[in-house]
Amino acid sequence: MNINTNYQNISDSYLFSTIAKKVNEFSKANPDKEIIKLGIGDVTLPLCKVVVNALKSASEEMGVKETFRGYGPEQGYDFLREKIRTYYNTHNVELETDEIFISDGAKSDLGNILDLFSTDNTVLVPDPVYPVYVDTNTMAGRKIIYIDANAQNEFLPLPDESIKADIIYICSPNNPTGAVYNKAQLKQWVDYANKNNAVILFDSAYECFITDENLPHSIFEIEGAKSCAVEFCSLSKMAGFTGTRCGYTVVPKQIQNGLLNKMWLRRQTTKFNGVPYIIQRGAEAVFTPEGQKEIQENLNYYKENAKIISQTLDKHNIWHIGGKHSPYIWLKCPDNMTSWEFFDYLLENVQIVGTPGSGFGKNGEGYFRLTSFGSRENTIKACERLDKFLK
Repeated sequence: MNINTNYQNISDSYLFSTIAKKVNEFSKANPDKEIIKLGIGDVTLPLCKVVVNALKSASEEMGVKETFRGYGPEQGYDFLREKIRTYYNTHNVELETDEIFISDGAKSDLGNILDLFSTDNTVLVPDPVYPVYVDTNTMAGRKIIYIDANAQNEFLPLPDESIKADIIYICSPNNPTGAVYNKAQLKQWVDYANKNNAVILFDSAYECFITDENLPHSIFEIEGAKSCAVEFCSLSKMAGFTGTRCGYTVVPKQIQNGLLNKMWLRRQTTKFNGVPYIIQRGAEAVFTPEGQKEIQENLNYYKENAKIISQTLDKHNIWHIGGKHSPYIWLKCPDNMTSWEFFDYLLENVQIVGTPGSGFGKNGEGYFRLTSFGSRENTIKACERLDKFLK
């Protein structure tokens, strides 16, 4: 037996497990101190009522012979795919139902899609970047090159014609920085991909936080994108499905004359048994008028949290971006502290946990990520602690 030695090229300690270890050690040494976590991007509000009712109803169906369902279609039930197709219509994007594939989340599909591509493809990722993009390609042994995202380009790098890549990762709104590409900027990436016969893997997991009607929710709002882009989205942040697990991936039939769409269907029917019927009924409810109203209330709650954090940072002249169209606030560490120095500083002095920017790449050094997914009470409490301590 020979093992995949590429696994030796990835870090033994995942970013968030390192954070958890530090927090646990501090808690054991300081059991009397309350820690407020504004680090990992998990939601805190419960599922909305219309989703819970749909889950209950679907569960009842599974207990009745006439409505029981066994194996479902690996690509998802048409009732959910059609709802998602209609949702794209609200952003002036026309899709065919068989271009939409239901999954257990964007993270899974962002890794699984790599089954379709040769390992000799060159991968382009921005730095800083969501670690999964890098780790999944490192596991496969692909060559990875980086394009700098920094304060000078507002953490929104644009194509460099001197760089040739085959697979391009774009996340907008971005994790970790919260930066959002406009249509003209995305058009440059689409033109670059089509010119170089490359594919864009577009992570739109946070599109639901965009409030500016001039900013694109989907890369398919850009002319030419259907011939070069695959889009991944999730209900985790949109509707609180982090523990429920449901997302979707759009593979247009214009890419390679439909070949990629057929390959993805073949891959899913071979390696995936589909998302449970009960979960898909819950997801369907998200896209009803009542569901959209209820989830918007939750999204507004998180946006208000982001505003509270941003106002506190503004008060102390701490440079930051994000928050407006994203649940993430990306800030410059004060006093030239490194990312991990600032992590320790916050943990030890005010018992606030965030995410060191260096965990997302070399360009993240000296930066820090906070999230707005905490409770309102904890967000206010954390900002009060910061306000007092930073004076």
